[in-house]
Amino acid sequence: MKKITLSILGLLAFGYASAQDGGTRFGAKAGLNMASISGDIEDAEMKLGFHVGGFAEIMLTDKFAVQPELLFSMQGAKREYSESFGGFDFDTEEKLNLTYINVPIMAKYYVTEAFNIHAGPQVGFLMSAKYDYEVSGAGESESGDEDVKDQYKSIDFGLGFGLGYNFGENFGVEARYTAGMANIADVDEDSDYKESNSVIQVSFLYRF
Repeated sequence: MKKITLSILGLLAFGYASAQDGGTRFGAKAGLNMASISGDIEDAEMKLGFHVGGFAEIMLTDKFAVQPELLFSMQGAKREYSESFGGFDFDTEEKLNLTYINVPIMAKYYVTEAFNIHAGPQVGFLMSAKYDYEVSGAGESESGDEDVKDQYKSIDFGLGFGLGYNFGENFGVEARYTAGMANIADVDEDSDYKESNSVIQVSFLYRF
């Protein structure tokens, strides 16, 4: 973690130095998460959330840039199913709510002056993990929640791939898919069980 932190600080310092020459733009971004979990988890469905944070776009040439970001991100997955007991149908909705502080570092290539493609690694730091459920049927309902942070690893790694478009100097949009490359489930080393984050993001950007 220390090496990761030093690398991020180094990039930000480089970005600040470049900004003095007009080569860096800082900004804020926010948008929608469509998150799920792949792997050995059964019947996981997409769960909606949001992300918000800041970024620095460091222009290396007219075409190439590096964009480190710092984002608060709501992720996880949900599952819905129905079962019958004693002649009654019961509907169950389960949600795994994961929140991360994510640090993507994207390499960007401007195909045109406004349109870019980008890709790069991401490290995520788990802030919270909660399991929520709601069961309804036979004229009654029951709900509850549980803190399950100890069942998940504190650090996640992923790879992001995306597209971006700038509307003039200040506004822009991005669409990105980030595939988890690590097992986020905190299981024994000899266990084959695996869960990985999977997130589609649509973001709105504002450059200062």
